[in-house]
Amino acid sequence: MNISTLSRTVAIGSFLFATTALASSGNRSTADLYNAFWSPGHISPFECRFGILNSTPLGLPRCMQASNIQYHLDMLYGIAQANDGNRAAGLSGYQASVDYIKTTLEGAGYEVTIQPFPFNAFYPAGDGVLQVIAPTPTDYVWDEDFTYLSQTEPGDVSGTAVPVAVQLGSDNTSTSGCEADDFIDFPAGSIAIVQRGLCGFGIKATNAANAGAIGVVIFNQGNTDDRKGLINATLGDDYAGGIPVLFTTYDIGAGWVDQPDLELRIVANVVREQTETFNVLAQTSRGKPDNVIMTGAHLDSVFEGAGINDNGSGSAALLELALQMKRARPRNQVRFAWWGAEEAGLVGSTFYVNSLSQQEQDNIKVYLNYDMIGSPNFGNFIYDGDGSDFDLAGPPGSAATEALFEKYFSLRGIASEGTEISFRSDYARFFEVGIAFGGLFTGAEGIKTEEQAAKYGGEAGAPYDACYHAACDDITNVDELALEIHGDAAAFVTSWLSLSTRVIDREIAAAEDAQPAANARSLLVEPKYDITHWGDKWIK
Repeated sequence: MNISTLSRTVAIGSFLFATTALASSGNRSTADLYNAFWSPGHISPFECRFGILNSTPLGLPRCMQASNIQYHLDMLYGIAQANDGNRAAGLSGYQASVDYIKTTLEGAGYEVTIQPFPFNAFYPAGDGVLQVIAPTPTDYVWDEDFTYLSQTEPGDVSGTAVPVAVQLGSDNTSTSGCEADDFIDFPAGSIAIVQRGLCGFGIKATNAANAGAIGVVIFNQGNTDDRKGLINATLGDDYAGGIPVLFTTYDIGAGWVDQPDLELRIVANVVREQTETFNVLAQTSRGKPDNVIMTGAHLDSVFEGAGINDNGSGSAALLELALQMKRARPRNQVRFAWWGAEEAGLVGSTFYVNSLSQQEQDNIKVYLNYDMIGSPNFGNFIYDGDGSDFDLAGPPGSAATEALFEKYFSLRGIASEGTEISFRSDYARFFEVGIAFGGLFTGAEGIKTEEQAAKYGGEAGAPYDACYHAACDDITNVDELALEIHGDAAAFVTSWLSLSTRVIDREIAAAEDAQPAANARSLLVEPKYDITHWGDKWIK
C-alpha cells in the first residue's frame, strides 16, 4: 500500500470512527457529522503530526484549527502594536510581519523566498485643503466635500481654475480630460477642473500635468445618483504627473463650471515616496512543479490600523495551512504567497505575475485567494468563477474551482453564495493572464441583507465589517466561527487540488475544444469586461 492510499484509508477510518461515536448519541445528518469532525474540540494532539490526515481533503480541514489561526493573528496584532499601530507596506510593522512569516515557515522546514519589488508608499499626513479664493471665498469640508485621490503628489498650490471638456447633466457621457486634445487651449499654470468619466483618473491627471496644470480637482460624474458623492479612488501606483490631485462631489464641481475668474487653493498633505517592499513565497518540496496549485493572501494592512481581519485573517489561515501541509504528500506542488502592497493597488501580486515567464505562468494551474475571512458580521462568499451570479466568468477552470468550494459548504450543510469578480484583490492579475482562480471572502464595507442574516446569522442592515480600513480592525474584530469555516474550506480545496486537478483540466480542455485555434488561457484575455477597480479603490 503506497502512502497516498494509506493516507486516504487512515483519514476515512478516522472520520468513520469519530462520526460513529458522535452518531451513537442520536440521529445525526451527514452535515452534522462533517461539522463535528471538522470543528474544534474533538481532535487529539497526535492526529495531525504524522502527515496522514494532513494529506487528504477529508483530513486536512480537521487539522486546520481556528485556535492555531488565532495564535498567528495574536502575533500579527502584537507586531502592529509595537509599530505605530499598523502593518502597512514600506513601514516597520510590515517588515516585522514579513519576518514573522519567514521565521515560522523556516522553522517548519520550508525554503522561503523574499521577493523585493518597488512601489510608491502613500500615506496621508493630515487633512487636505480645498478653498475658493475668488470670486466668493469658500472653505470646503475635508472628507465631506472633498478628499485625496490615493497616490496624489503632495503640494500646496493656488491659481485660476479652468474646466476641461466637462459635460453636465444626468445623461452625460463625460470623457473630460481623457485626451491630450482636451487641453489644447489650457492656460499653463492653472488648476484643471476635470470630470469623472470614461477613462482612468491617472490618465486625466497626467494629461493635465503635461498641459502645464499645477494641480487638478476631479469631480464626480453626476450621471447617476451613485456617481455624485465622494469615492475611494486612486491615480495608480504608476502615476507620474508630479502635481497634487483632489476629488470632490458632482454638485461642487458642477457649480464651478460657469463661475468666471474662479480661483482655487488646493493642499495635499501627504507622503508619497518611491521605496521597496516584499512578497513572501514558499512551496512544498513534493508535487509536480509543472502543475502548481498557488494560494495567496495579502500581508499588509492599511496605514490607519493593524489590519487583523483585513488581511491578517487570510494571512494567518494561509500560514497555518502551509504548516499543516508541510507534513502532507501532494501530487501537485503547492505554492504559498503573502503579498505586499495590496493596499497600494495590488502591487506585489501584479509584480509577481508580471515577473513570470510564459512557461512559469502556464505551470500554475489555479490561484486561490483569501482576503478577509473572519469578518465579524460575516457571510460565506465564494468568488463567482462560473459567472452565474454576476455575469463575468473567470478563466477556464474557475467554474470547477468554485464548484469545489461549493462542495465543501454543501458537505457541512452551511449556506454560501457567489461574490462578484471586481478586481478588488490579488487574483486580478492572475485573471488577466488567464489563470484559473477561486477563493473566499466574508465581506467588507458592504451591508448584510435580511436574506443573508437569515442564512448566516448576524445583523441585517449593518456592514459585514464595520471596522474595514479603520483603527478598530484589531484583535477583537474577528469572528472565530468564520475563521474555522473558511480555514477548513481553504484546506479542503487546496488538498483536493494538490492530489488531482482533473476537474480543472476537463474545463480547460472543453474551452480549447470550443475554440481549437486558441489557447484556453487566451479566451478570457479579450476585453469582455470593464475594470473599474484595482484593489479596493476606483481607478476610473
